[in-house]
Amino acid sequence: MQIEPPDMIKRGRFYFIYDRPPHFVMEDKTKRGLEVRERRLDEKYRVEAEQGMIYDMDGIGHRVWIRWYFPKSQFTLDDVVAKAEEMEKRYKAIREMTCPDGED
Repeated sequence: MQIEPPDMIKRGRFYFIYDRPPHFVMEDKTKRGLEVRERRLDEKYRVEAEQGMIYDMDGIGHRVWIRWYFPKSQFTLDDVVAKAEEMEKRYKAIREMTCPDGED
């Protein structure tokens, strides 16, 4: 049995949301464990975020977002959950295309 961090306030199949004042932190579960290489502004969400690197079969590195820091002064929990659910929907669509007979 895995113990959840006490600051986790919401979880989905592909994300976690933590209450880490002064932020709500949204973490992509599929990128969990990646080394953080950089922290910078994510243009899509307009918040600070951490990036890591994954490598494809040809050894080519691709920067990927790991977690986002949403300031509580600008975002409500509902705002962050909506973004997390959008990510969840995207991953479910990818999963359906690549594993159509897979379990949900």
